[in-house]
Formats: sequence, C-alpha cells, structure tokens
Amino acid sequence: MKCPFCGEQESKVIDSRPVEDGSVIRRRRECLGCGKRFTTYERIESLPILVIKKDGRREMFDREKIVRGLLKACEKRPVPREKIEEIASEIESEFRAEGRKEVTSKEIGEKVIEALKEIDKVAYVRFASVYREFTDLTHFIKELETLLNKTIEIKEAKEDAKKS
Repeated sequence: MKCPFCGEQESKVIDSRPVEDGSVIRRRRECLGCGKRFTTYERIESLPILVIKKDGRREMFDREKIVRGLLKACEKRPVPREKIEEIASEIESEFRAEGRKEVTSKEIGEKVIEALKEIDKVAYVRFASVYREFTDLTHFIKELETLLNKTIEIKEAKEDAKKS
C-alpha cells in the first residue's frame, strides 16, 4: 500500500477491524519509509451500479460523491464524519441488496435528503436547496414551512403521548 505522505510502497498493518456491519475492513497502517500512520478501507469488489443522470447520461456509482455532498451540507454542523460515512454506505448497500444495476440520480438525492432530515435539519435544508434547485425564495420558504410543520406535528404528538 503506497504511503500518502512519502510514496513508499511498503507498510505494515498495525490494526484491522470490521466496520459498516462487517462489509468493510478498516486497517491502520504504518509506513516503513517515514513511520507515519494512515488508514485504509478494504471493500468487497462488486458489480458496478450505473447512475442515470437527469440528462440521460450514465456514469458509475461513486459512493464518495455522496460523502462529498453530505460533507458540504453538514459543514460546521454537529454531524460526525462516521455518521456521514454510515449514510453513504447504507444508501449504497440498499441499492446493492435490491440487486439494482441502474439507479437514477434523483433516487440517490431523495435518499440523502431523507437521511439528512432525520439527523440535522439545517444540513437537510442546505442539501435540499441545491438538490431541488430552488429557483427563488418562494420555493425555499415553502420547503422551510413544510419542515417546520412536520417538526411542530412531532412535538405535539410527543406532548400528547406524555399526557396519556
């Protein structure tokens, strides 16, 4: 494994452990050249999933694109990196478990939005504003109102449950 710091080809594995429900192996490595440590992830190679874009183009599914989108939406928010990785893995795993060979970019975006809605409302609105291409303030306000109404409904239901 090539060291990301000095480019040395040789490293030794210090620690290995399964992550993401055992579908990935996380390895801590130490470079035999410079002595610095780095982490690698080992995944099972599987059949590729193609993503059908809005314009009809097809490209390979890239889990890292989901991670980058989530990182951008969660910037300066209290969402741990592990949660972001978990969401991306769950989305990919769901498509693979269904045996999907092709998915639309819309399906991916909707799954990301649903996951963000559960973990961080601000990140959800950030992602939705880009993904749903709000063209003006009216669209943005409608989305916020929908989110606010759902939040109020949930709070009222919890209060009613406490009274019962």
